[in-house]
Amino acid sequence: MTQPFSAAIERIKRLPSERWLFFRRALAHPLQLGTPIPSSPALGRLVAAQLSVRPDGYTVEIGGGTGVITRELLASGLPSERLLVVELDPEMADYLRGTVPKIRVITGDARHLPELLPPSWRGRVSTIVSGVPMPVLSLANQREIVDAILGSLAPGGRYLQYTYRALRSPVAADRLGLVADRLGTTFGNFPPASVWTYARPTTAQNGA
Repeated sequence: MTQPFSAAIERIKRLPSERWLFFRRALAHPLQLGTPIPSSPALGRLVAAQLSVRPDGYTVEIGGGTGVITRELLASGLPSERLLVVELDPEMADYLRGTVPKIRVITGDARHLPELLPPSWRGRVSTIVSGVPMPVLSLANQREIVDAILGSLAPGGRYLQYTYRALRSPVAADRLGLVADRLGTTFGNFPPASVWTYARPTTAQNGA
């Protein structure tokens, strides 16, 4: 290890534990996180503003990381008992359990989301928020995750995907037969980030 790189790592280690954990896990699994820098509260607020909140509905967050988006969802007024976080990385899942103890955290793969949901939640999920770095995934993997997400939503539910590509869709919507809509962009995140929503086309859209 060269001296400048070693010194840089030592400086990063002195960051608050949340940022050091994220950076370390990003180095270990770069395709799982997509960026070595955690999301910002500004992105979390943008995501929270797009929630589809129903009195009897639930929200699922996929890829909770160190909980930046999670905390903003709760700060927006979402009850903790109506939020479930699915995190693939066991170390990050444990970190979430320790730092945001009121929420339920499941360690698991988004491709198996319908089976991971508690039985009482099935058919009642109104919003799914995904931080999965879709642009780095193959089309086949994107399809698996999108199918799992859309298959877990209640009728009329909303799939929100945030991305650091800002103005470009992170999901290959055309190739997957989806209708895509960019809901907003924040420059308060580094890099700038956007929130998108995806859905199957309706009968009218198919016939248009």
